Amino acid sequence: MKIKEIIEMSTDELLTKRRDLRQERLHLRLQQQSGQLEQPSRLRLIRRDVARIETILSTRANQPQTVPAEEPKAKKKR
Repeated sequence: MKIKEIIEMSTDELLTKRRDLRQERLHLRLQQQSGQLEQPSRLRLIRRDVARIETILSTRANQPQTVPAEEPKAKKKR
């Protein structure tokens, strides 16, 4: 998965994709333990994709939310 594709995804899509990739990684690790894993390089690719997704999610979480600035209220003279 390319970083451009990840950036274009919404936060909900990223969370879903991360969950799916983690689940797939678990299944691949189980296959590896039983000696049935055909593509060991797939584990590395999934791990990197999860790291990319988590990086984008943490970047989005640390960015300040853009809220329209309110105009300062004029002080009343007495």
